Amino acid sequence: MERADIVKLDKRHVWHPYTAMEAYIAGTHPLVIARSEGPYLFDVDGRRYLDANGSWWVSTLGHRHPRLVRTLVEQAGRLPHVSLAGITHEPAAALAAELVAIAPGAQRADLSSGERLSRVFYSDNGSTAVEVAIKMAAQYWAQNGQPKRTRFITLTGAFHGETLGSTSVGGVREFRDIFGPLLFDVVHVPSPAEEGGWERAFDQVQAALREHPADIAGVIVEPIIQGASGMQMYSPDFLRAVREATRRVDTFLIADEVFTGLGRTGARFAVDLAGVVPDLLCLAKALSGGLMPFAVTLASERIFSGFLGASSRALYYGHSYCGNPLGAAIAREVLAVYRDEDVLGQVARKAPKVKAAFERMAATIPGLVRPRAVGMVGAVDLGGGGYLASGGWRVYEAARKRGLYLRPLGDTVYIAPALNIPDTALDELLGGMEESLREVAGS
Repeated sequence: MERADIVKLDKRHVWHPYTAMEAYIAGTHPLVIARSEGPYLFDVDGRRYLDANGSWWVSTLGHRHPRLVRTLVEQAGRLPHVSLAGITHEPAAALAAELVAIAPGAQRADLSSGERLSRVFYSDNGSTAVEVAIKMAAQYWAQNGQPKRTRFITLTGAFHGETLGSTSVGGVREFRDIFGPLLFDVVHVPSPAEEGGWERAFDQVQAALREHPADIAGVIVEPIIQGASGMQMYSPDFLRAVREATRRVDTFLIADEVFTGLGRTGARFAVDLAGVVPDLLCLAKALSGGLMPFAVTLASERIFSGFLGASSRALYYGHSYCGNPLGAAIAREVLAVYRDEDVLGQVARKAPKVKAAFERMAATIPGLVRPRAVGMVGAVDLGGGGYLASGGWRVYEAARKRGLYLRPLGDTVYIAPALNIPDTALDELLGGMEESLREVAGS
């Protein structure tokens, strides 16, 4: 099909996510992508675009990594799908063992068996991985002697997904306020990335735990980086303090590593930067390398044990495609590529370049504020307009002319590219972004 025909059909029938559709239909000229390879996207006219956000943070090994594609084809030729209800298969069983072996705290001798992340529950995306964690925590307390523990502490600016449970524990107002009447009550505390520092946020977490020790089912956080709220970054000290506070009142810490997990911050998991082991850990996106919807929730042995006994105590939750063989096989190969290509080592080598580039841009381009970087994530703000501001979209247009696909978060312009992006492509990305920011600042 020609580009014009594709766009005509698209605007007639497709409802796009996170898109003001009236403006889109009236005036947007969308990218029409035909293929991808490595860090690049190619449109139907053959033009190449450097994918600066890994297509919503999933392609941490680039697009169409040959080993992942080969695994997908081979697994599809044997067993593309079977339910996980009363059935198991090698990819799901082997992947669970591999994830437990690399989970936070797996090598720590000071952890009890109950504290270890030893159980893996499969689902199909980040939102449902968080939904699983919410239900696990709530049901654990309900059937283990503390049924009043139904509330969760969450952070302002948090984003944990799209289902109603995940939306309830979110803190980005643009995404949750309209659904307010449908959401369950949570305790919102300030983000540790806000002015006042992590100590202010922790004081409110601690106060909530002290005031309602018998009511709190858990504290849920995006470790180190709050992604959707504008790549807000905070100190690992906050995580350490929260972990100790939850231990004191014996409630759960839930780490939503859907964005940060598997190397984004330079550590395998962001909680590793704080030396913290959560009770529940949610993982998706990078886990299947951009090839399949696939997710997991890792749970401690203590939580798993709380569901044993009569059939009424089981976790009655699951998805048709949970633990599907295609996704599980690809996820195993993702972990193998991380080992064989030393992906974490690549991040350690490239991260200083990202940090230096954003600091230089903020220091030399008028109007840029709050440069920040952790691992392979770098961000800068064009002001304080928030998610619905348009400044970042002017940068998007300038970058698009230079062959870059940057998707801003309002006035926040950021990069989160493939972790194995070649040095030449990273230089191209940082240089093109700087040129685009200078163009917008000078206009």
